[in-house]
Amino acid sequence: MSKKYFGTDGIRGRVGEYPITPDFMLKLGWAAGMAFRKMGACKVLVGKDTRISGYMFESALEAGLTSAGADVMLLGPMPTPAIAYLTRTFHAEAGIVISASHNPHDDNGIKFFSGKGTKLPDEVELMIEELLDTRMTVVESSKIGKVSRINDASGRYIEFCKSSVPTGTSFTGLKIVIDCAHGATYKVAPSVFRELGAEVVVLSAQPNGLNINDNCGSTHMGPLQAAVVAEHADLGIAFDGDGDRVQMVDHTGAVVDGDELLFIIARDLHERDKLQGGVVGTLMSNLGLELALADLGVPFVRANVGDRYVIAELLERNWIVGGENSGHIVCFSHTTTGDAIIAALQVLIALSTRDESLAQARQALRKCPQVLINVRFGGGANPLEHPSVKEASERVTQAMAGRGRVLLRKSGTEPLVRVMVEGEDETLVRGYAEELAKLVTEVSA
Repeated sequence: MSKKYFGTDGIRGRVGEYPITPDFMLKLGWAAGMAFRKMGACKVLVGKDTRISGYMFESALEAGLTSAGADVMLLGPMPTPAIAYLTRTFHAEAGIVISASHNPHDDNGIKFFSGKGTKLPDEVELMIEELLDTRMTVVESSKIGKVSRINDASGRYIEFCKSSVPTGTSFTGLKIVIDCAHGATYKVAPSVFRELGAEVVVLSAQPNGLNINDNCGSTHMGPLQAAVVAEHADLGIAFDGDGDRVQMVDHTGAVVDGDELLFIIARDLHERDKLQGGVVGTLMSNLGLELALADLGVPFVRANVGDRYVIAELLERNWIVGGENSGHIVCFSHTTTGDAIIAALQVLIALSTRDESLAQARQALRKCPQVLINVRFGGGANPLEHPSVKEASERVTQAMAGRGRVLLRKSGTEPLVRVMVEGEDETLVRGYAEELAKLVTEVSA
């Protein structure tokens, strides 16, 4: 069954526009509470990022959950992966995150975690959606849920992050600039790195409800690049608004993206015989990552874009490391979901083990030139199903003989076909991309 409200990562939209409204959140809390109660006694953790609308939606969800008889434990502003972790440690039936991740403050959304700290199963999401279309009721007064606040949530998560670093490891002598995006990591991230011995310079850690992701964080790397160079720091770390994505900057000010960070982590685990199986990337992972891992003899597979699909592929293969070029990196040996702080710590461990700078470590992965052309079409027949487009795509793929690739896909939000070609020769890649884009244009006319 197709879902009416849930996307690949919960429910998200613009604040004040259905379904991101207080009345819907009230009903969603009730529906979720009713669904979770079917599993037995119900305890639900609720956390949020720093955007101003989070307080409004927290109150609405709290009322809905308790009206269904669910007990609620409030965490306050906490990174998304912290909520996944705490849901497990408190043996709750579910965790709820109020966040729109890397989006601006006027967006918000809801993510759910199961009691295992993983994405909700499809059948539970469908159950919640079915309940949303029924009349809201209230349990009898004696069974209304109770609400409490977890006051030491930050301390618990800080200790969890530190526990991912081997005993005896210290980052003393390392100078790091951290950009917290005025988001959910603003308290915990500086503490984690300082308590592990690093000298920390902090950017964008003064949230006011409106400045989350505003020209800062992992989607706006300029301020961090400038600060790393100005501070003569060893490296910089940028988080997104809810702390599940990370990008880094080396000492020269160059951005190190998710593909490069994933490679550094995977290579370190491989060299220490701790990499279980291979690595999962996505359709958008740079070909250079695949080739660099192949040189190490490490298997690599691609999932659809989205951390849900990366995690599903990891679980299917019983592998432990995967991620996206956006910086959403999953380290299953430590946690159950993408965790920016955990991923950053794994990179620092890898650098320490090899006694390398970030600039040196990234050299082993040579990113391939990638050309992306968007072609608008009229929305009629799918141009990607046209025989001539299929034939040309296969011909170009064969011509690159395993040292390049073609990806043609329709946009999920606009009437566009995205034509992407990457390979080792930029001139050749551009020529192929323009050829395929022209053909898609012709068959779309």
